[in-house]
Amino acid sequence: MVTKITNNAFEQVKSAKFAVVDYSAIWCGPCQMLAPLFHQLAEEMGDDISFFNIDVDENRDIASQMGIMNIPTIQIFKDGQKVAQQVGFQPKEAMKQWIETYRG
Repeated sequence: MVTKITNNAFEQVKSAKFAVVDYSAIWCGPCQMLAPLFHQLAEEMGDDISFFNIDVDENRDIASQMGIMNIPTIQIFKDGQKVAQQVGFQPKEAMKQWIETYRG
């Protein structure tokens, strides 16, 4: 399951043991291509990983605080700390491998 962050409520991400965050917007073509893949990964990998989506237009404060300059951007957090970031569309298997690299 992918949890949609609203009202700049970033605490959910910070409190997760391992979180994958998708920063996107509805007007962004690559973001819309990534969305179904992100949901599939959440279903496949979600037992011990929390997946979040943040619409940068609805959560401008978070996007600014996290230095999001381009979308889609995916960030990985372990115990509330950002450990990785990638920008742009990635195929599902490439993204899965990237996440597994940091899952440890």
